[in-house]
Formats: sequence, structure tokens, C-alpha cells
Amino acid sequence: MSANEKSPEVSHTDVIPASFVSLAGSWCRDQSAILLGFVWAAYDQLIPDTSRIDSRDLERSITQLLEARIRRAMSGDEPFYIQHGPYERETMKPPPAQPPQYDLAFVLNANERVMWPLEAKVVEKPAAVVEYANEIQQQFLTCRYAPFCGEGAMLGYLLSGTSADTFNNIAVKISCKLENHPSFTTRSHKTSRHRRQVPVGKTYPPDFLCHHLILELLEVKRHRN
Repeated sequence: MSANEKSPEVSHTDVIPASFVSLAGSWCRDQSAILLGFVWAAYDQLIPDTSRIDSRDLERSITQLLEARIRRAMSGDEPFYIQHGPYERETMKPPPAQPPQYDLAFVLNANERVMWPLEAKVVEKPAAVVEYANEIQQQFLTCRYAPFCGEGAMLGYLLSGTSADTFNNIAVKISCKLENHPSFTTRSHKTSRHRRQVPVGKTYPPDFLCHHLILELLEVKRHRN
């Protein structure tokens, strides 16, 4: 589907039509090499410019800077755009609850309810992966995040140590096997395959591929009071 084609409109209370599920699945499948290539390009741009990172608010500051650099890496002709902080209203609980919010997401122009999300966590050292693992287990694998998408990514902002040790700890913490991504064999980029807990009555993809990108920012220090 091109950027100018229209997709089925879906209200927040309707049963999701098969055509919408097909659209989401066909766009999300096998897109990771394109989408995450932009993320790695943005990381390369950020490395010589880390002085712009605000140490008082590392996670948000790094993510905001990455978004700008992802936009620069894109041609502008893609059938999607990148957004910092979009809301996922599909899995929102009844008001006054707030909808889940992604750190970053690639959003499909043809239907902006279809998002390919990325969640970020500061990892101060390789052993400090509890919050990182919780995000996968409590959000992605429950379908609260990425309900229409069979893939998503975790960005680990590593402040000390090595990505190899970090990957080892992640694999243990979430009890999974980490594999290389064929398009990023020279990068600190792994994938893991999971079976999700799909809520009763929903047609979300039960299989989930999680991308793990460890972005080494070893010169960056967290602000201490």
C-alpha cells in the first residue's frame, strides 16, 4: 500500500476488521531492516554530539535527540513517519485512565493506528536490566504495547560496560535466546522470539519478535544530586 492509499477506518469500539489486521500485518512484517536502519544511522549522528544530552533527564533527552536524527536520516518519501511519545489508544482502559505512551514509534501514514514501537531504557551497567526486562514482559508480551504489530524494539542506553555482557544478562532475565539480526551483524543488535498473551476476544498477533539495540553511550554520565 502506498502512502496515498486509504486504509479501513476503525473506531475505538468496533471489532477490528480483517482488512485492517491484514494491513497492519503486511506493513509490520519484515520492516525492521528499514526502520531500525534509520535508528542506527541516528545513533551514528548522535555519538559525536553527546554534549547535547541533558544528564538530569537522560532517557527522555537521548530519545528526543534520536528522534530528530531519525528524521534527518529518512528521505521524507517513506509511507511512515517517526514520532516521539505517541499514545496507543487501542489498549487504553476506560477513562480516567491514560493510554499507554511509546517512547518512539514509526507510524503508518495510511492508518495512524498502526504503529511500530520502540521503548527506551537507560542501562547504567550490564547487570542493571531489570527495568528493561520488565518493559518486555509487562508491556510487549501482554499486548498492551504493539497490539497490531508482531514486532517492536527495545533501546538500551548503555552507560558503562559492554553490550556483550548486557545481552547475556538480558537473555537470562527474560529467559530467551538472543540471535543476530541478519541486516545488522556488525551492530549491537539482537532479536528474541516470544509467544504473547493475547486478551480474550482480540485478534492481535500472538507471535512477537523483539529487537534489542544496545546503544553504547559510555561517555555520558547520569546527573547526581
